[in-house]
Amino acid sequence: MRKGGQDHIGGHWEEIGTLQFDFLLSKGLKPESYLLDIACGSLRLGVKAIPFLEPEHYLGIEKEQGLVAAGFENELAKDVRAKKRPRIVISDAFAFGEIGQKADFAIAQSLFSHLPPGLINLCFKNLRPWLADDGVFFATYFEVETPRKNASKPHDHGYFAYTKSEMKEFGVANGFTAHYIGNWNHPRGQVMVEYRGA
Repeated sequence: MRKGGQDHIGGHWEEIGTLQFDFLLSKGLKPESYLLDIACGSLRLGVKAIPFLEPEHYLGIEKEQGLVAAGFENELAKDVRAKKRPRIVISDAFAFGEIGQKADFAIAQSLFSHLPPGLINLCFKNLRPWLADDGVFFATYFEVETPRKNASKPHDHGYFAYTKSEMKEFGVANGFTAHYIGNWNHPRGQVMVEYRGA
């Protein structure tokens, strides 16, 4: 039976949570790393990462307080929360500064598939000061061959897609270098890009 925190997210809860965590491990995530989960929702990645990371090393940001509350209530054991003390900020404006800790790893899984260019740029702009000098940011998106006219406002159930060059430019315009990873076995076909401070 699906738990309450999963009902708002769509399918592939366990599969995508495991996929993200295994991907980050393959890229060097360690217990002492600070991990920033952008649009952490009801802790699909968090339930894997929080027990693994040292206390207060899981950093999350999410615009929906209810999703985070559902994650704490239904997905993450209370003793794990008490021991690991995940740090999560509620913000719809990518207020990473409110967390107050630079991240070694950041990930935005299936966030940019719901956002217009203006908000994607805001995410990159606000993240840059809060990514460690040798930190890395991974972002997934739906890829198209030619630019499409995306909606101008975000939508949780909308479809936003970008070209490879558009996704690279979001990073470059905000002080990052971009490395296209592409397929990472996402069940809905989203591809991955890696960004580092320029």
